[in-house]
Amino acid sequence: MAANNMKSVKLRIKSVQSTMQITKAMELVASSKLRKAKERADICRPYFRELHQTLKDIAEGSVDFSSIYAKESENKKSCYVVIAGDRGLAGGYNTNLFKCLEADSKGKDYVVLPVGKKAVEYFRRKGVECVTEEFAEIADISVADCFEMANLLCREFRNGKYGHIELCFTNFVSMLSQVPEVFSMLPLSDLTDPNGNKSPEKTRNLIWYEPNEVEVFNAIVPEYLAGLIYGGVCDSVASELAARRTAMEAATGNAEEMIDKLNLYYNRARQASITQEITEIVGGAEGL
Repeated sequence: MAANNMKSVKLRIKSVQSTMQITKAMELVASSKLRKAKERADICRPYFRELHQTLKDIAEGSVDFSSIYAKESENKKSCYVVIAGDRGLAGGYNTNLFKCLEADSKGKDYVVLPVGKKAVEYFRRKGVECVTEEFAEIADISVADCFEMANLLCREFRNGKYGHIELCFTNFVSMLSQVPEVFSMLPLSDLTDPNGNKSPEKTRNLIWYEPNEVEVFNAIVPEYLAGLIYGGVCDSVASELAARRTAMEAATGNAEEMIDKLNLYYNRARQASITQEITEIVGGAEGL
């Protein structure tokens, strides 16, 4: 009986060691990819910040500014661009993102534009309407794909199909902190004063736009949205890798702890088996 028990413990140790090798390898892969992903996220942030400031300057510097992108829509239907991961084994990364989305969209009429396999699978399971499932793999998302998404969203917004465009992604704060959030992309109502008041400094320094400021503003908005989406993709990829690295590091630590306990148990069982054999030998000798 003891021999069978020792054999099962030994098999369990080998199984845990194999799992630990996998988690350790995934941790190292995530760590090697994370540095480049973090650099890419840091580099792309100034792009859409500069575009946002340009849009704000145009809106504030215009005497008579009226763009469809800056007006509050009467249509309450929202479209969420949801950026999730392609794979699991990243702790609560995807789960926290979907919880954030559910909290923000509660009671709203909305559709989604999912990015990432996990987002597509989640909304299929929930039965939520998807604008398109063309961008199912976040690993293959390029700048051109972000421009395609931005042009699609701008076109539908202009046609009045959606009154609000939101970006749901995971913000990379640090190696140990990734925060899911929802960011409003359209309408750009924060750029204009609802009362129509203009800053005196901006009014004195008017800039001449060709053909006019509204045309220039409307031409920049798709670029701005594409920059936001690409920034969200970069942040989300870095966040996923950081979450996976943390999860795999914890899994490797748990596997090492489990192996230590199993080794201790195996040694005790082995010692008990040897003691039992010695006792049987001594008892047999005394019987003779």
